Amino acid sequence: MENEVDFYKLTRQFLLNETRQPDDIFTFIQGLSDALTKFSPKTMHEQRRLSLAKRQLKEIKKYARKMQNEIVLLEEKLIILDENKEG
Repeated sequence: MENEVDFYKLTRQFLLNETRQPDDIFTFIQGLSDALTKFSPKTMHEQRRLSLAKRQLKEIKKYARKMQNEIVLLEEKLIILDENKEG
């Protein structure tokens, strides 16, 4: 009985989009980058603010990549520790 498929639950998840994976940080960064690209400043003050925002977003992207690499490394270490614990 445990192997039975709950079609009601599957249908509800599909219709309510409950199975959707959450967006990652790079999706949000790309959205911000697109928004900044489409923004057209009208004054020098706005131009400087836009330039600053673009530089900050570039730094955020760099740090996000570093964090992602660190997460992958830590996950690999965790797998190794689990294998050693089981063995």
